Amino acid sequence: MGSEAEAAELTGPLLAGGSGDAPAAVAGEEVVPPWREQLTVRGIVVSAILGVLFCLITHKLNLTVGIIPSLNVAAGLLGYFLVRTWTAALARFGIVSKPFTKQENTVIQTCVVACYGLAFSGGFGSYMLAMDQKTYELIGTDYPGNRAVDVKNPSLSWMIGFMFVVSFLGLFSLVALRKVMVIDYKLTYPSGTATAMLINSFHTTTGAELAERQVSCLGKYLSISFIWNLFKWFFSGVGDSCGFDNFPSLGLAAFKNTFYFDFSPTYIGCGLICPHIVNCSTLLGAIISWGFLWPYITTKAGDWYPADLGSNDFKGLYGYKVFISVSVILGDGIYNLIKIIYATIKEIINARAKQGRLPLVRVQDDDGSSKVSSEEKLLNDVFVKDSIPPWLAGSGYVGLAAISTATVPMLFPQLKWYLVLSAYVVAPLLAFCNSYGTGLTDWNLASTYGKIGLFIFASWVGQHGGVIAGLAACGVMMSIVSTAADLMQDFKTGYLTLSSPRSMFVSQLIGTALGCVIAPLTFWLYWTAFDIGNPDGMFKAPYAVIYREMAILGVEGFSALPQHCLAICTFFFFAAIAINLLRDVTPKSVSKFIPLPMAMAVPFYIGAYFAIDMFVGTVILFVWERVNRKESEDFAGAVASGLICGDGIWSVPSAILSIMRVDPPMCMYFKPSVAYGLI
Repeated sequence: MGSEAEAAELTGPLLAGGSGDAPAAVAGEEVVPPWREQLTVRGIVVSAILGVLFCLITHKLNLTVGIIPSLNVAAGLLGYFLVRTWTAALARFGIVSKPFTKQENTVIQTCVVACYGLAFSGGFGSYMLAMDQKTYELIGTDYPGNRAVDVKNPSLSWMIGFMFVVSFLGLFSLVALRKVMVIDYKLTYPSGTATAMLINSFHTTTGAELAERQVSCLGKYLSISFIWNLFKWFFSGVGDSCGFDNFPSLGLAAFKNTFYFDFSPTYIGCGLICPHIVNCSTLLGAIISWGFLWPYITTKAGDWYPADLGSNDFKGLYGYKVFISVSVILGDGIYNLIKIIYATIKEIINARAKQGRLPLVRVQDDDGSSKVSSEEKLLNDVFVKDSIPPWLAGSGYVGLAAISTATVPMLFPQLKWYLVLSAYVVAPLLAFCNSYGTGLTDWNLASTYGKIGLFIFASWVGQHGGVIAGLAACGVMMSIVSTAADLMQDFKTGYLTLSSPRSMFVSQLIGTALGCVIAPLTFWLYWTAFDIGNPDGMFKAPYAVIYREMAILGVEGFSALPQHCLAICTFFFFAAIAINLLRDVTPKSVSKFIPLPMAMAVPFYIGAYFAIDMFVGTVILFVWERVNRKESEDFAGAVASGLICGDGIWSVPSAILSIMRVDPPMCMYFKPSVAYGLI
């Protein structure tokens, strides 16, 4: 799937693939099961189980740092493991199961991605949480533009209703263009291609042996991660200042500026998955902000801003942290948006000018003819065989848009029906641009489109309800644009695994329906058990504050910014654009060392600790690649997935213990030895 742009945009395939459009090993005379046989009861059950797990992981990442790596490959691997476990268990009782095909494996992966994708696009760590009372109070009740009437607290009833109303439209917006995007344009969709290569390899003799070893590796590190979290819990005490999560591993002075290693398996796993440049960029951003910029601005207390303000007052240092983060995120997002829209228009114009020649990849045989290979012909035939009627896609989108236009204003009275309708008129175009861009770069810019919608609708509505209207409109736009990109990514996986697009589409519908229930329920587990939104706690929900501030800026303008903040923000906004431009104009041998502004922006607000964890992960991977590259390629994704999944599973018993008010027995806490000694 994709990213918060800042989150899901920092995605990439777990496994390195070759040419994006090259079909993964396809047998010439392979028998493809009918589309109904690709959908199974066991597949739906496995998808629901994995949907719960991946929603828990996504929520945890969303509510802590906001960086969410692509979990598509992990979904394919775990789906394979659970179904094989299922069939092995039945075999012990003498029950013969249907053969487990790569098509069923693909359908499961698609269903899981559709389900956990809503944990991101549903805005549980961003626009939806930005509406609540705690975020309102955190920004300040006397803050210009932050009004008490612009509050809507989370509730299972309206969240589930909102999910059902807006989440299905993205599936119908582009489904009629699946052949154009996958076959005609031959878009790469790197994560989808990597997932297909993995699933195809599982269902060969050699690949099955490797898959068993990968599953064993994943289970081993999942167990280690879970046991480590259990061990950490005993020392975490009451409150947010105890335990290994607050271990001053680099010294107390560095700890005050958030420079410490917090022993998090999740962030180390993210470091193993994310490209080296992403991890190094986050560390560089942490050094610039927490090593130099924030300490410098702190020395201006009493000059640039009142010295007696609290640590979370937007009129002080906290305001600089939030708004400078926003400026970098917007600069990066707008640049990439313009670049991808330009590339999309250019390629389409070139394709028409060449009278139908494919815009990205020209397929030629040895004799120079335009014939495709027999393998590619098989892929194409299967992909177009079970067509989804255009009238179904069109009528589905129009019907769902009509229902949504009527019901969304009931949930958010500030967002009038004609505003919702206008969003649905332009959404398919934006969904196409985002899906095309994802196919080219693997970057899902859904949250960038959402932020642009947030600004436009907040400004359109104005002071009387603009904040809530902007945030709700952001949700409508993000849902469509993100879901459409995920759908095309999964169609690419299905194309390369000879899976029927009809079974894929039905699986997407089932996964989306599951996600509309599972994503809010798993979020509610966190909401009930933990102190969500506390800037000094573990679950800071950083983007809730950022999104609400964006909405207020859309309504109020820049008058509320602290002194010199606008000038600094302007500098960082254009610096983000300049860095991106530099990455595009320099040779690849140079550009691969230029940092990513989006990744640099995340620690500006959150802190340096997670960047250190991710850097540890990238160092481990770097050394592993130098020692044994083949082994690292085969098992790095499994190790990372195990670390992340073990941490995600632990969140369930941790939440239950918190709800039952069972406190850890010990508090490991550090203070300077001169004054207090070690406690």
